[in-house]
Amino acid sequence: MNETVLREMAFSDLQVRGGSLSRTKLYGVELRDVEVHGDIQNVVVNGVDIAPLIDAELNRRTPERAKMRPEDADGFREAWAILERLWAGTVARAKTFPEADLHRNVGEEWSFVQTLRHLCFASDAWVGRMILGDPSPWHPLDLPWDEAPGWPGIPWDREARPPLDEVLALRAERQAMVREVIASLTDEQLASTVTQTAPGWPVIEDFPLKECLGILLIEEWEHRQYAERDLTVLEG
Repeated sequence: MNETVLREMAFSDLQVRGGSLSRTKLYGVELRDVEVHGDIQNVVVNGVDIAPLIDAELNRRTPERAKMRPEDADGFREAWAILERLWAGTVARAKTFPEADLHRNVGEEWSFVQTLRHLCFASDAWVGRMILGDPSPWHPLDLPWDEAPGWPGIPWDREARPPLDEVLALRAERQAMVREVIASLTDEQLASTVTQTAPGWPVIEDFPLKECLGILLIEEWEHRQYAERDLTVLEG
């Protein structure tokens, strides 16, 4: 891709979804009333790398977040137990809402039910496909991210409105699958790599098994934060 240079541009009331701002430099800009939600690494503002500061503040607010980047098998077991406990509380909270509310989108984000469906997709992709080796682990209710390119054979019905209990049953099955993998995980396995070249997604060779599980932990953590945020909006 060729280098792009923009001069004297005004981007007000701008929304960017699913974008990438890698290797980007902004000079002489004004940033006011700006919100950024995403993966922030090596972001230098006025000479200060703000990523570690943001990370430390988020960990201060929610200390269990720091446990979502474990280094050994026991750490992954602890992290998954935390996630299951926290999600149980979020699901219990969601069940106090009318089911129609759980299919409502807040601020163009996924509904609560869609979020659960996406986490089923993430579990199938990173554990079912990459770690357990099933080239096609998908369930019809699995939901990829909105900006995904789409792949033959992978379900993607964003507009489906399945009953909450049906989605929770699928979610419980996927959580049990991940729990079983992590329960028997060893540090030697964690240091190994996995390969999946069958058509679909992901298609990766010699990918660290640790990163497969690490990606899933972050997906689970972040999407629960989003779900709790949106439930609070729905309460209002």
